[in-house]
Amino acid sequence: MTMNKSAVATGADLDPAVALFHSLSDGTRLAIATRLAQGGEARVADVMAELGLAQSTVSAHVACLRDCGLVVGRPVGRQVFYSLARPELMDLLAAAQTLLAATGNAVALCPTYGTDSKCCDGPEPGVGAPEGKATVWR
Repeated sequence: MTMNKSAVATGADLDPAVALFHSLSDGTRLAIATRLAQGGEARVADVMAELGLAQSTVSAHVACLRDCGLVVGRPVGRQVFYSLARPELMDLLAAAQTLLAATGNAVALCPTYGTDSKCCDGPEPGVGAPEGKATVWR
């Protein structure tokens, strides 16, 4: 999606961007993408150990990211090493961190999606960073 000041994107034009941001809207998937952006390729077992998540959780979320085209797997014998499919995803994560810093993390106060929201799609507390610590994406 290219931003063009003379035309406003609507409806189906925005669907790919909506799908992209939705694929990263889950705290676990964002933590996995962040881990791969920061640390390079990893096996499911590596991600499990580093993020303290169950194998089934990591596998399901890696599969989602793979199905969305954000992560690719490289088989080596019986193991699969996962990495970001496109380096541009690191730029997107860095841009999000820059925006959050510029707004003083104001989105955290959003009643719908903020950290205290009761909405089913809100962030999962404690995923991606130790309690009391911000997730650093880059």
